[in-house]
Amino acid sequence: MEEAESTSDADPDTTGDAGAGTAENTGDSGTAENAAITDEFPVETGTDESDPSAESGRNDAARDTDPSGTDGLTADGDGTSPSDSSSDSSSSSDANSPSESDSDPVTAADIDIEESIGPSASGDDSKTDLGLDEVVLDDDDSQGLFDDLLSGEPIFENKEVLRPSYTPHELPHRTEQINQMATILVSALRGETPSNILIYGKTGTGKTASAKFVSQELESTSKKYDVPCEVEYINCEVTDTQYRVLAQLANKFIEKNQDVIDRRLSDLNELRSEVVDAADPATTLATTDLETIDAVEDRIEELEDDSEEMESVPMTGWPTDRVYSTFFDAVDYEERVVVIMLDEIDKLVEKSGDDTLYNLSRMNSELNNSRISIMGISNDLKFTDFLDPRVKSSLGEEEIVFPPYDANQLRDILQHRANVAFKKDALTDDVIPLCAAFAAQEHGDARRALDLLRTAGELAERGQADTVEESHVRKAQDKIELDRVVEVVRTLPTQSKIVLFATILLEKNGVRNVNTGEVFNIYKRLCEEIDADVLTQRRVTDLISELDMLGIVNAVVVSKGRYGRTKEISLSVPIDETEAVLLSDSRLGDIENAQPFVQARFDN
Repeated sequence: MEEAESTSDADPDTTGDAGAGTAENTGDSGTAENAAITDEFPVETGTDESDPSAESGRNDAARDTDPSGTDGLTADGDGTSPSDSSSDSSSSSDANSPSESDSDPVTAADIDIEESIGPSASGDDSKTDLGLDEVVLDDDDSQGLFDDLLSGEPIFENKEVLRPSYTPHELPHRTEQINQMATILVSALRGETPSNILIYGKTGTGKTASAKFVSQELESTSKKYDVPCEVEYINCEVTDTQYRVLAQLANKFIEKNQDVIDRRLSDLNELRSEVVDAADPATTLATTDLETIDAVEDRIEELEDDSEEMESVPMTGWPTDRVYSTFFDAVDYEERVVVIMLDEIDKLVEKSGDDTLYNLSRMNSELNNSRISIMGISNDLKFTDFLDPRVKSSLGEEEIVFPPYDANQLRDILQHRANVAFKKDALTDDVIPLCAAFAAQEHGDARRALDLLRTAGELAERGQADTVEESHVRKAQDKIELDRVVEVVRTLPTQSKIVLFATILLEKNGVRNVNTGEVFNIYKRLCEEIDADVLTQRRVTDLISELDMLGIVNAVVVSKGRYGRTKEISLSVPIDETEAVLLSDSRLGDIENAQPFVQARFDN
């Protein structure tokens, strides 16, 4: 201990010189490679163990690079521990001179520090500790989760072309309908009010795509001839109330009006600067409709007031008449012709009635600067039967029907899209005809055909195939055909399956308007057949409500007068497919033998 204390009390200058000397000795005695390692890592390289100054220098270097941050700890709690120096010295020379290590006494202070901070970071010359950065760099060549998936050649050139949201530059086999819409809307380019249009057709017949195509052509032509004409698209399946429709339209026109005001303010501020700097202001103002600098100031102030008054409509909270008034002011702020495209218009009428259509169709009689035309798109050919006669007469001024596509037309559409969507020679010859045939079997749904082609390409790409083949199309067909409701039935708990099977047995035996008591009686017998626990009738009623919530059955509470109330239950899913899914359950597989007792019950 006395020797260690004398070491720690040594003159720091002397110690530093010794350390420097050690470095010089190391450089002289070692090779160039050892010198390079010493520069990168603070490890010891064959110094003279008998030289105490070199040993002290090594201890100083170890304390400077100690990652544990304990170089300031001592056994007594003040200053550098003497035992640290001697412990580091003994451990660092342990590999080369065990006899010298055995000669150093181990004190209680040494034991306490070693237990608290672990072995010294510089205690083993045989191993070089690498930092985290070096370890990470060595792992750069390892394969990640997505590396293998990205290694294959992609089949798609532009997959978005096969999405329903994509509007192509050309729509095959819809030229007649497109020309019909164009002849109606061309009056907007003359500053006149176009007739309202109603577009009918089944899903996937090109209604929305054609309407968007005509709208894009209308807006681009209006810019070409500098005619203020705009088209606003609203999906009424999402925006399905009068408040939301009016609020969305009002906010769109408020945003456009703000842009117009900002441009005008910028021009007027620039004009004001030119007038102030001009020697003859009258000459500068001669090309404008403003005669004096005061008129310029008044116009700037007027525009700033208009900008402050334009308040965006919140999605909830305002009275409907205030929202309508805000929309009216916003759309009439500028001279323009507006075509409002209401996709899935029948959803709007079903949810909130025909008030929205009535207000929009009657606005033109009150507008001063702008004109409004409505283009409605619907899958329901009979939704106008529920409209007010006044709305029906003004809304259905022009009607366009989109017939379903046949197989040949679907083939042309798929070929047109596939040329852009896929890489060259990525499809075999039978892929597009098969997709068209599958889609034409139903009702000529082009959207279904496009989804089928896209899914087949995705399956081929996931399998890292070079081309899309017929097998991929058939797999895609099976994947799309997978009924979500059937999947829900397959994952139901056993008790819910028994309740549903009881309902199926009743309906298959000619019972209509099945009530809860009848379901419960059959449910008990089925539980006895498969040795399942029988729940109470109240709990079975709760299970029926859960099936109703999932859309598997339709349960309606009806009153039976003095006999109380009950639920009348009917199936909302195909009976045969649902029964097959239920019987695929291992526990319910033996229930099929229970069919006769149900029939006998109703014979009696």
